[in-house]
Amino acid sequence: MELRSPNPRGSKMSNGSSLNEFLLLAFADTRELQLLNFLLFLGIYLAALLSNGLIITALNEFLLLAFADTWELQLLHFSLFLGIYLAALLGNGLIITAVACDHRLHTPMYFFLLNLSLLDLGTISTTVPKSVANSLWNTRAISYLGCAAQVFLFFFLLGGEYSLLTVMAYDRYVAICKPLHYGTIMGSRACVRMAAAAWASGFLNALLHTGNTFSIPLCKGNVVDQFFCEIPQILKLSCADSYLREVGLSVVSLCLAFGCFIFIVLSYVQIFTAVLRMPSEQGRHKAFSMCLPHLAVVSLFISTGLFAYLKPPSLSSPALDLVVAVLYAVLPPTVNPLIYSMRNKELKDTLRKTKGWI
Repeated sequence: MELRSPNPRGSKMSNGSSLNEFLLLAFADTRELQLLNFLLFLGIYLAALLSNGLIITALNEFLLLAFADTWELQLLHFSLFLGIYLAALLGNGLIITAVACDHRLHTPMYFFLLNLSLLDLGTISTTVPKSVANSLWNTRAISYLGCAAQVFLFFFLLGGEYSLLTVMAYDRYVAICKPLHYGTIMGSRACVRMAAAAWASGFLNALLHTGNTFSIPLCKGNVVDQFFCEIPQILKLSCADSYLREVGLSVVSLCLAFGCFIFIVLSYVQIFTAVLRMPSEQGRHKAFSMCLPHLAVVSLFISTGLFAYLKPPSLSSPALDLVVAVLYAVLPPTVNPLIYSMRNKELKDTLRKTKGWI
């Protein structure tokens, strides 16, 4: 620890005690190590919050929503969700394989698409397999730590996906509005840094929300009215007024998400303005083929997510909450590969070759 004088120009200190601040030990000199130190200590702090929350609530498990009371309907739910999950695995797995194996797809757009498929696979694998297993074994239980892990992974992957969609909007903006500088701006190092920033933002968001949510005392039972551990449903179990801290954090997150949304909107305003000025019809068609799938994915992701977390309490009901959760947690990872491959000739050709190899 160092002492620093507030009088750097050499004027005398009165009674030798005119210090008004101290300098603490710096863990690192580089930005990367400072960020590592920040994440490490934040993780330790939130782990302490989580463990203390486990002690305070004295809960060992939560009970998730049961889709049906009869074995036949549970089997139907099992078959439906298993089919959706396998379709998502197949679609996203094919895109990952195609982009990784075809050197023609080693471009920034497909690099970000590969990351999006990885995030989609993680998102649906966090929620659906547990629900499928519960239906198969006729149980509703999930452990306290399992629920915390599910919340963390879901927010990590969902936050990372939203950040990545923002980065992809910027990539489309540079490709169409500044094509001569595209190679310089979107170099390989820049793309890796952008993707890493998207994953890191999701990780930080998940740490904050998970630690905050599970440090809140829960005194209204352990029944979660959702097929996975969803923060709004867990907060319904909290004691009166103890959830306000999480609400405040959610407001901050929503403000950041709104900033990303404005960035995406402004990017597409510039993109469509540039596209409509193109003299070539073929050029306009190619530009729209590049942008419309991303715009469709963004619209689906934002509309369902906003409705899930911002709908008024008067509209809340178990059936509606379930439908909305499926729309924003299960549907996007399943249909994203289809949306991106429908209008993309290069990707469709590579997928055909990949199917031939398989």
